[in-house]
Amino acid sequence: MLLVDLATTSSALATTRSRLAKRALLVDLLRRTPSEDVGIVSRYLGGQLRQRRTGLGWRSLTSLPTPASEPSLTVTGVDAVFEEMSRLEGPGSVLARNALAAELFGAATADEQRLLGGLVTGELRQGSLDALLLDAVAEAAGVPPEVVRRAAMLAGDTEPVAVAALTAPDPVAALAAFTLVVGRPVRPMLAQSAPDVDGAWASLGPGPVVVDSKLDGIRIQVHRQGDEVRVFTRSLDDITTRVPEIVAAVRAMPASDLVLDGEALAVGPDGRPRPFQETAARSATKDTEVAAVTTLTPFFFDALHVDGVDLLDTPLLRRLDALDAVAGPSVVHRLVTADVDEARSYFADVVRAGQEGVVIKAADAPYEAGRRGAGWIKVKPRNTLDLVVLAVERGSGRRQGTLSNIHLGARDGDGFVMLGKTFKGMTDEMLRWQTERFTELADGPTDGYVVHVRPEQVVEIAFDGLQRSTRYPGGVALRFARVLRYRDDKTAAEADTIETVLALAAGVSAGS
Repeated sequence: MLLVDLATTSSALATTRSRLAKRALLVDLLRRTPSEDVGIVSRYLGGQLRQRRTGLGWRSLTSLPTPASEPSLTVTGVDAVFEEMSRLEGPGSVLARNALAAELFGAATADEQRLLGGLVTGELRQGSLDALLLDAVAEAAGVPPEVVRRAAMLAGDTEPVAVAALTAPDPVAALAAFTLVVGRPVRPMLAQSAPDVDGAWASLGPGPVVVDSKLDGIRIQVHRQGDEVRVFTRSLDDITTRVPEIVAAVRAMPASDLVLDGEALAVGPDGRPRPFQETAARSATKDTEVAAVTTLTPFFFDALHVDGVDLLDTPLLRRLDALDAVAGPSVVHRLVTADVDEARSYFADVVRAGQEGVVIKAADAPYEAGRRGAGWIKVKPRNTLDLVVLAVERGSGRRQGTLSNIHLGARDGDGFVMLGKTFKGMTDEMLRWQTERFTELADGPTDGYVVHVRPEQVVEIAFDGLQRSTRYPGGVALRFARVLRYRDDKTAAEADTIETVLALAAGVSAGS
């Protein structure tokens, strides 16, 4: 298949809002894809290269050759070039890699350059989410979507599932061959969100629920076969060699085969969670000095397999019985209740203890790996601040032509101090409004991408927590910031101060 076919579909996806229209574009391309190209095409549609490392990055793309006028690249040819790059090492490898990149991008049309650049940087903005791609695979193959989703859950990857569905003589049988394998990570089950405990309770209906403490750590999935233990992250990256303390904890459990789901975090002497960035830094490094200072403690909240028995389809309470039997003191603290008042009280206790919130779960829910299952609903306290917009970035992809990502600041004396930036929570109407508003407020230097504005516009921002930061002069940064509304009823002089933010960071919200 020519790469231009994929690039054209990718460009159309980026400018299409309707999920149904996006799926139709994906189905059309998948049905036209030759069997030998299905793996590569599905990987690229998901916004990824097949090679984990190529040595290229965004700096490599700052100066691209003039686009080719006619398409000539094939998807298999492009994959072969990236594979060659991934194998380069030693003296001369940088020059050889740059030469390959120059030749590849020089042979690419403008649309193909955009596609390749997005794949290299991991920022291919086309709105082709994995769940949508799996549904398109199911439609193109003529098999039930739930069969494809379950296979992807168990495979931990879309590519082999797409190949099985679209190339096998009997797609259903080929997809059924994907089973839980100890040692191969599965996609984790995710939770939906509710604004409060009452909202989650109403969604789950009557009957007992399990209320788990939601810890402020990194998601881990551990697999054990005898003495062999592997630890995976939420994105299914293998971090086993970085976390020997977790490996040791799992080896000490009274079982020979295990697949457990949980969180790992750094805990202080007082039992409260340490700031999230300490956990993140510890899990991201093999540095023995960092490991000596910061220890990660695992806490498990689900069991997917214990000693030859798969538990994915069993009710949650039965899985928890199996988990308690093997994980003992390493389980996440939880409450089982049929009383909403008790659940509210537990939520308040968890937040006071410095945790993120709770996950409320249906007692009979199966483990719906790889999906935001209706049986799990997370509830976090919502923190808000009134901040001032200091600058705004020009949009790209679907937001091309707008002023999108806003830089946020708190009052600091007569000036302002930056706390972060976000484009989350913006509706199309809000984007149109703020593009006009910040064009009027534009002031000072611009590099063509970031537009500095007069600090006059107040915006109400919701965020999940605060963390220490050396990037921003205030020493703290917002976590998961999103726009709630613009406050035309407030002046910049009425915005929250950096003192207010630092007080929040030192209090309960720092661990939320």
